[in-house]
Amino acid sequence: MECRKEKNTKGANDVADSSVATSTYTTGPKAPSRSRHQPTNDAKVTHTPTVPADDDTETPAVIDARSGGWGLPWWTVSGSSPYLFPLAELRRRAAAALVSLPPETAALGRAFEAAGHELALVGGPVRDAFLGREIADLDFATSAQPSQTEELLAEWGHAHWDMGRAYGTIGARRGNVIVEVTTYRTEAYLPGSRKPDVEFGTSLEGDLSRRDFTVNAMAVRLPQIAMVDPFGGVEDLAAGMLRTPATPEQSFNDDPLRMLRAARFASQLGFEIDASALAAMSALAGRIGIVSAERIQAELVKLLLAPWPRRGLEAMVYTGLADEVLPELSALQLEIDEHHRHKDVYEHTLTVLDQAISRETGPDGPVPGPDLVLRLASLMHDVGKPATRRFEPGGGVSFHHHEVVGAKLTTKRLKALRFDSATVKDVSRLVELHLRFHGYGSGGWTDSAVRRYVTDAGDLLERLHRLTRSDCTTRNRRRADELAFAYDDLEARIAELAQKEELARVRPELNGQEIMAVLGIEPGPDVGAAYKFLLELRMDNGPMGRDNVESALLAWWAARR
Repeated sequence: MECRKEKNTKGANDVADSSVATSTYTTGPKAPSRSRHQPTNDAKVTHTPTVPADDDTETPAVIDARSGGWGLPWWTVSGSSPYLFPLAELRRRAAAALVSLPPETAALGRAFEAAGHELALVGGPVRDAFLGREIADLDFATSAQPSQTEELLAEWGHAHWDMGRAYGTIGARRGNVIVEVTTYRTEAYLPGSRKPDVEFGTSLEGDLSRRDFTVNAMAVRLPQIAMVDPFGGVEDLAAGMLRTPATPEQSFNDDPLRMLRAARFASQLGFEIDASALAAMSALAGRIGIVSAERIQAELVKLLLAPWPRRGLEAMVYTGLADEVLPELSALQLEIDEHHRHKDVYEHTLTVLDQAISRETGPDGPVPGPDLVLRLASLMHDVGKPATRRFEPGGGVSFHHHEVVGAKLTTKRLKALRFDSATVKDVSRLVELHLRFHGYGSGGWTDSAVRRYVTDAGDLLERLHRLTRSDCTTRNRRRADELAFAYDDLEARIAELAQKEELARVRPELNGQEIMAVLGIEPGPDVGAAYKFLLELRMDNGPMGRDNVESALLAWWAARR
């Protein structure tokens, strides 16, 4: 809405505020799109995280990104992640978590050791142990071949299953403990292939070298509980840095999805992406095209449901990944017109997303967070603007019917990303409805209009409330207050009508059987037409009583004949 949706003639003082009170970082000027961006050799970005020195004392660090020449506008961070700790604290947390592993895992380690095989807890569980997060998944790597792993798991567990023998993964359960064990491996995408070529490896260090980032390339050997960190993952955790074990060019060429995972982890952990990795992401963004839509969708969902989705989205747009997987977002970087009278739609969209997230509720509220539908709708609500932008006489800018165009574009994009039909329908509907409130404060709505608003939104009403309120990003306090008061009034009227009329369950006062009885007709299209007429009558007039409704129905039927 941007608070004046159809014809925006604001002055410079009304430019969107790109930071939100609940945001955990600050943003600088908008980065240009990749097609217009030329890396500079003098780009220097600084960050002062706590980085461990050799004596585990806290030492401020300045990170110079000049080597890659890529300074992101979101790079300046102030307390952005809750996971930045001195190395000693990270080690303490990891020790506590690893000692608390289920005893069944120690038994598993002894079983593999007795059979002459290595076994190690790897990847995310080890990272989360250092971060003090709950270890949700127990992922192991082993020197054993899949058939050998299956035999050992059959003896150890109460049940076991093939999770992908070709990829070396066997799953098993013992009591409430579920594990996945994968043979050491390497994998890479061949040119033009959508499926990785997998080869089994011979060493834990080799297996870790193929991981996406150093913070995920750590392991703990079992049953000894011996730490293996060949690429400095613990130090990168302490610095809040995402860096690849191999060169980023090799890593991203081997699996292009890792570029999107970098954006996702930036959103989940609040970490920064190493400058050389950013440069490689920009250079290799087109490689993401060989990855299946389903895998891309899975990463986007994780990114959007993370604590800081804005971080990942900005990284995607800046590096050009968004051009490949979500081009509607990149297209929102509209040029500011020469009079500076309309907002940058891209920055506005990210602010709307931030504000919508801040309006999500707890688990017992109407919109428990994180809510994928609300977040997707916030991200896509203005994607129809580039196609509908018009410069009006006098310097104004209009985006007539951008909500309709945007809903169609949203449906097309979400289907291409293989979202389920319910999500596609709900998100597109919210995009279509997000302007419906426009004009309420100035014109005033009849009860009929309020009923239609509620009925059209249906089960999406609470999300629509939050999207509409979040869509106001003006820095003009008077204008913002006017809109907030107007929406307060609309919600109050909805509540009042709901109390009187059970508004959420608006139905005609006669059902299909009763319509047929009054009109003396059989089932068929006429019953549906009559039902629609009575629904419109209910919307316009509210409850009328059965006698009045039957009289109106008979009059309508007579006029049709």
